Amino acid sequence: MGMMDKIAATMGYEKRAADPSWAALGSNVGYPATLSARASENLSSVLGCVTAISSALASIPALVYQVNDNGRKEVEKHPLRNLIRNGVNDSMGWPDFIEHWTASALLTGNGLAQIERDRRGQVSTLRYIPWQWVSVVELTTGRLAYDVSDGKGKSWRLLQSEVLHLRDRTDNGLVGRSRLSRAANTVAAITASNDFAREFLINGAQPSGVIKSPAILSLEQIKNIKAQFQERYSGAKNAGRTLVLDNGLDWSAAQVSPEDAELLETRKFGVEEICRLFQVPPPLVQDYSHNTFTNSETAGRWFAMFCLTPWARKIEAEFCRSLFSSASQLEMELDLTGFLRGDPATRWQAHAIALSNNVLDPNEVRQVEGWNPRAEQAL
Repeated sequence: MGMMDKIAATMGYEKRAADPSWAALGSNVGYPATLSARASENLSSVLGCVTAISSALASIPALVYQVNDNGRKEVEKHPLRNLIRNGVNDSMGWPDFIEHWTASALLTGNGLAQIERDRRGQVSTLRYIPWQWVSVVELTTGRLAYDVSDGKGKSWRLLQSEVLHLRDRTDNGLVGRSRLSRAANTVAAITASNDFAREFLINGAQPSGVIKSPAILSLEQIKNIKAQFQERYSGAKNAGRTLVLDNGLDWSAAQVSPEDAELLETRKFGVEEICRLFQVPPPLVQDYSHNTFTNSETAGRWFAMFCLTPWARKIEAEFCRSLFSSASQLEMELDLTGFLRGDPATRWQAHAIALSNNVLDPNEVRQVEGWNPRAEQAL
């Protein structure tokens, strides 16, 4: 094992073996070693961004529509609507499913779910499959097959028509590649700064120093002094202990601090870098360093327009491809209107303009606001 591989293994990096099937699909072979999905979530900014996106998408109402020449009409009795309301399987509700599925795509570049159908061919169950269980094979037909192994001795193969496969941007049109992999050097630098800060706290939460001796010390004496000093004065639990030296030894603290090394600024910038990767406004992961009253008002709408909307369209397209036939004229929509609303004054001004120009009637405005239609009043 080379030095870089040892460092990667120590820091929790993951690198796939050079398997021909993965090489053909453009996996991580040949790419810089990247943090595994589990290790990357040790970075609070990664966890914050992934949670913000996946939980927001999980909270959005999902609707099924029938499209016709006159527009579209909501379908209340479609089997997918039953899964949305009552849960995708016996142990997972719709919000949990969307959150897990989307988070997998954000962290690994791919989210996978198995589609189970009843005797009539209608979808009856959706089962989330962790991506680390999956190996992908390209068949001679050009379609994909997914070999799944749950690590408990159970293995099975799923065909492309039997899965929902949510991808981040791909290099070959088949398998997604994670953003953490694309920006591996950036993520590694942020991880290194966090590791340095952690070790700094573990080693006493104060700068190291130098022990001076008026006499020449043997290697054994140096070793003993170092071991005693490490045991008595190193580590957070020993912070503040009185230092006692004898035999003419003298202690000089090194004049270096995290601030001098710009460690704090580096870690702050690391949060911005991760937010940039996921297109999440920093205030949404509690970074208020550049926040103002003006930009905080628009952060939610910016988040919905440039981050949530692209993922919502990916999800809608994948459900349409996998669950609905082209002849059915059915589509699923994740309703983002709640995120795109402005403040109350702006929203009601827009309603007033729509009413005065006969774009909407009062009951349609009430529907937009989530209210029931007003009952007709007797004359």
